Amino acid sequence: MATVLYVTVNPKPVELSYGLRLGKTFLNAYQTQAPNDTVQHLDLYKEDIPLIDERVLSAWGRSAQNIELEAEDKKVLGRMNELLEQFLAADKIIFVTPMWNLSYPPMLKAYIDNIVIAGKTFAYTAEGPKGLAGGKRVLHIQSTGGVYSQGPAAAFEFADKYLRGVLGFIGIADYNHLVVEGMAAAPDKAEDILAEAEQKARDFAPEFAK
Repeated sequence: MATVLYVTVNPKPVELSYGLRLGKTFLNAYQTQAPNDTVQHLDLYKEDIPLIDERVLSAWGRSAQNIELEAEDKKVLGRMNELLEQFLAADKIIFVTPMWNLSYPPMLKAYIDNIVIAGKTFAYTAEGPKGLAGGKRVLHIQSTGGVYSQGPAAAFEFADKYLRGVLGFIGIADYNHLVVEGMAAAPDKAEDILAEAEQKARDFAPEFAK
């Protein structure tokens, strides 16, 4: 039995998002294959996701010097640790994201800043940085209005490339990608494009459930 962390990064309701619809289709298929797995849903637009700001940087500095923290400092660092421990406890993580302006929503970067922590998910060594969060499986379900997986626009695909890279940095090599793309470029074919992506999602579910 595995613990699956289902991370959605879109403020839209499911019915108005191609990515969230694809994510729902995949999750339903996955749960059919692995009904005993525990799924935790983390909606980054509804949860408290601390930003690295002046308070966080100052709190980290005071904590490193064993200086007593203020109540608000303890609260924000406590929340960051909750998110980190939830991530570390997951066996599998599913990210569902749209592409915004060639990248990802800002809340995803905020979340990543809560889980990429020296001494926890990576370490500095004499040979260079070493990932400490290996052994997890990741699936990135992504929606893009244009076509960025191939062709001339592929050079502008920074979202999946970054997520794959930063998770590899912390030791996660088992990374998979499902994309539904081109709906804005061909709005008359959008539902057909989604249906094709949904079938790929159903086909992949048994493999991810292993």
